[in-house]
Amino acid sequence: MSTAEEDRTSRRLAWCVAHLLRHAPDHVVTDMIGRLDEPTRKYLCRDEWLSASTVTLLLRHGGATDRTFIARNPRVVGRPLPGLPGPARYARRRTPPELLPVLRAELGRDPAEEPLATTELVGLLRRHGRRGPRVPLDILALRHRADPGALLAEHLREPLPTGAVEALLLAADLPLETVHAFLAAPQGPSDGRSWHRPAVRAVRMGRVTHEELVTHVAPAYRTLLLARLPDTAGLRWTLPEQAGMQTAVLRALRPLGDDPRLWAELLRHAPGHRGPLPALVAALTDGTVPEAVDAGAPGTDLVRAVRHLTPTAGEPYGGVERELALTSLAVPMDSVVEDIRWVRDCLDRGLLTGQDVIRHKLPACWALDQDHWLGDVDHPDRHNRPAAVLASHAEADRLLALALDEDPEAWWTVARTLPEFAGTLPHLLLRVTEGGSVSGRS
Repeated sequence: MSTAEEDRTSRRLAWCVAHLLRHAPDHVVTDMIGRLDEPTRKYLCRDEWLSASTVTLLLRHGGATDRTFIARNPRVVGRPLPGLPGPARYARRRTPPELLPVLRAELGRDPAEEPLATTELVGLLRRHGRRGPRVPLDILALRHRADPGALLAEHLREPLPTGAVEALLLAADLPLETVHAFLAAPQGPSDGRSWHRPAVRAVRMGRVTHEELVTHVAPAYRTLLLARLPDTAGLRWTLPEQAGMQTAVLRALRPLGDDPRLWAELLRHAPGHRGPLPALVAALTDGTVPEAVDAGAPGTDLVRAVRHLTPTAGEPYGGVERELALTSLAVPMDSVVEDIRWVRDCLDRGLLTGQDVIRHKLPACWALDQDHWLGDVDHPDRHNRPAAVLASHAEADRLLALALDEDPEAWWTVARTLPEFAGTLPHLLLRVTEGGSVSGRS
């Protein structure tokens, strides 16, 4: 039986680990989860805001206990778990009666007579997959004999519509390698502005992580667009999912550094490069990228995405008021509500940015938790200052990557130190990298 103090320690460590996992590479996430003791792992799975990639890795590498606790977590939304929104709600939908006569006419027989063959299934998915996944899901609910490899081969021969691919990800129980291959395969010319839906759906279902999207999605410009999707209606990233995608893309772009020439070359070559983004970045840094295929000027959405990802050195100007605002981050006010109101006001007036909060707010664990300086929300997508959230997320990514790189031991040292550290995040990372005391106290 654990004592109350041990219980509080486990809860606080789980809270800090959850925030660190938002910024860690997949292999570090897996390593850190494996180091947690049973009570801390329980609190992490059951009570904390977990990033989409963390949930995916927990489901993939964890056990039945982890899955049970995640299913009870009210902060895990849209994952394929008991009692949560996901593919189960589509399974409850019955095939509309008016669809069966149409399918019977197209097949020349009753679909209920015998299972659909692969060619029949693919033909129906091609004809009915252009208006979203609902009708393809009804088709997949019929009895069918379809090998995942055969479906992938048909898709590679002639791309299936986006709605059909999304339905296959939802209902076909494809192996992980096949999911990666579907995301890497070319998409049909009629997909229009819905091309991103299979990638978003794969992450939200817990099939792939953001890092795996960056590794497998092709061509490269679509990976860049996933970090900053155009403003359209329909299935979109939630704010935490967008932050996670931004983190994964920035990790792939890190070899470019802050060299404006390389970033200009990225924008010039991305529209015509047919491979994934990491291959393009490696070629740019090595100077081996072939001359860009003439794909025309980059579109406005791609320009906006690259501009969003490009490192900037500009600082807001506010004179004495800005200095006071920066100082206030280190001096908590009388109440949390007053502190939140002050930070939000400074953000609105342009005196502070999300980067400033990460650099100067203490303790470091509060800076990493946006709820501590933007206020509690009942859903992580409802922060009404998304620019500040994304900026703080990117700055935390940069600082942690600069100090810890991909060393699991260093990440674990920060995780164990963070709950009791009284200083800022840069101060903590400096102590860890220098190997000195990390108590945070004088």
